[in-house]
Amino acid sequence: MQISEMKITRPEESGLASGTGVGPSPALQAKQAGDSPFQVAPEGAEDLVTHAHLGKRIKQLRLKRSMGLVELGRRTGLSASFLSQLETGRVVPTLRNLARLALVFEKDLSHFFETTDRRVFRIQRRKDRVRLPHGGGEPDYISESFGILIPEGGLRPCVAELQPGEGARAFEPKIYPGTEMVYVLSGAAQLDRKGETYALDTRDVLYISGETPRSYRCVGDAPATLLIVSFDSETAEPPRIRRRSLNSAA
Repeated sequence: MQISEMKITRPEESGLASGTGVGPSPALQAKQAGDSPFQVAPEGAEDLVTHAHLGKRIKQLRLKRSMGLVELGRRTGLSASFLSQLETGRVVPTLRNLARLALVFEKDLSHFFETTDRRVFRIQRRKDRVRLPHGGGEPDYISESFGILIPEGGLRPCVAELQPGEGARAFEPKIYPGTEMVYVLSGAAQLDRKGETYALDTRDVLYISGETPRSYRCVGDAPATLLIVSFDSETAEPPRIRRRSLNSAA
């Protein structure tokens, strides 16, 4: 099997063809003389593939299916080593190999070349959101999900309103491969993790693995409101932020 090597150019050196949403391209150069009125510079084709982020898109699709390189190779007839180089951008696939991947992931070829410049703007009104009580007659906590704003998946924000009282059950998030960020909007809460407890006060921030067994409960006489954002493992890591330590936090 032949593997084509490609030189990756920097964005400022790119020459995408006109019509890609980037503007006129210097890669589409007029000939001074010849049979054709124009000529596509070789680096223009290279940059088109580079900006498509093929390797990143293929890796995201593979991880979303919980599929290893060996299994993907078995399904496509491509070697695991080639797929690894493809995902890291060291090689680019032929159209035939890209079609094999598209069939396995049940995607059109256009999926690999869709623009990543999506200017998203969505609003969900408070009146359109459903508050779901959990528990018996008196709810232990009330949840509100904002997931409908992010239909692409991989990111799940919600608000959990923990109710006070000794009889209220703790909120136990599901175990999943990913990470979880919690911001205390109001009130005071307690995190139970691996037999240890951590106090969470208003405006504290917690960052924890989604695979860690954990629970949250209200502390005090007023409800504790938590903004919880879950990140699936196949998505890019959330932005690194400076956060307060929580009693030598998790």
